[in-house]
Amino acid sequence: MSKRKKIQHVLPGFGLSMGFTVLYLCLIVLIPLSTIFFKTLSLTWNQFLELITSPRVLASFRLTFGASFVAAMVNVVFGPLVAWSLVRYRFPGKTILDALVDLPFALPTAIAGITLTTLYSGNGWFGQYLEPLGMKVAFTPLGIMIALIFIGLPFVIRTVQPVLEALEIDVEEAASSLGANRLQIFTKVIFPAIRPAVLTGFALSFARALGEYGSVVFIAGNMPMKTEISTLLIVTKLEQYDYPGATAIALIMLLASFFLLFVINILQGRINTKDIAS
Repeated sequence: MSKRKKIQHVLPGFGLSMGFTVLYLCLIVLIPLSTIFFKTLSLTWNQFLELITSPRVLASFRLTFGASFVAAMVNVVFGPLVAWSLVRYRFPGKTILDALVDLPFALPTAIAGITLTTLYSGNGWFGQYLEPLGMKVAFTPLGIMIALIFIGLPFVIRTVQPVLEALEIDVEEAASSLGANRLQIFTKVIFPAIRPAVLTGFALSFARALGEYGSVVFIAGNMPMKTEISTLLIVTKLEQYDYPGATAIALIMLLASFFLLFVINILQGRINTKDIAS
């Protein structure tokens, strides 16, 4: 009987690799996040409901989730357009523009918030022309959405861009030669290919916006019941030593982000399964 040749792997075996993986995730992710659950368990169910359903907390939830959703939807529309321009066209300054896309990743969020506030305040470069037209941006929910669009746009662009680069132009030319118009080429050829990436970009942009603090806190104005986001309310409760109240709000934000990413992963799996079957 011939012995089966043992395959030599670069990395250690499955048991050791999985052990390192679980240990790393526990130390870096699971244990820190679990403290939120354990701290919240110090509250009774009625106390927990009373905390998360107070008018001030509900107002912060509506603003945070609403502004994050609108910002993610705007990024889903304009992000693929920017990615398309960077992939399919050549123009002067393309390299600089491509580098600027990553600027929100590297730029400290506080600097982004101060910059946006300076631009859109009443005497700012943009605000001095917008406010006479009745468009007040700084210290309003609109300013919050602009800040969230700014920090979330790169997630959509960088998610869609590699898919467009891998999509051959020959496929579009073949569809055109068969009589398809531009709308049909987009809906039947391009969009099905980038749809999973668009969903992923939306989820990442939405989840990033839910937890944003630095770039929003300056332009929001932080007025309770009006422009106070949930992350700021968490910080406020921590400063007041209301740790159970802070962790209760943080738990809702954590569960919402996890649920969003979980649903998007399911949708992506179904889409990929249908594409393989077709």
